Amino acid sequence: MILGFLTFGLAAVGCIIPILPTVPFLILSSLCFMQTSEKINNWFQSTKIYKKHFLPYKEQKGMTLKTKLLIIIPVYIILLSLFILKDILAMRIVIAVVLIAKTLVFIKIKTIKQEKKESKNTIQAEQ
Repeated sequence: MILGFLTFGLAAVGCIIPILPTVPFLILSSLCFMQTSEKINNWFQSTKIYKKHFLPYKEQKGMTLKTKLLIIIPVYIILLSLFILKDILAMRIVIAVVLIAKTLVFIKIKTIKQEKKESKNTIQAEQ
């Protein structure tokens, strides 16, 4: 349960600081809460962070291109700025590795069409 709250906190920080990944921390939080307490798991699944960042990914097994870009562009801007401004070889190597890893992760995540998401919301609104 402690690990669940710790990773949930890191996911919350990841919503503010784009360098931290939000969805992987939410996945780990979800796994921890499912194993420990049904009450806490229900609370977790009702949070805005869960609904906004993890639920669409969980339901549709992917992200829209817009979501991917909203996540990755700020990270690229920050990391590339550091890469250019700081002339420290070790830091530049770490930044390059992080950029490559993030790019590969986002390439592997299935890109879903925006219409799917909108039509699902329309169907739910009609019911």
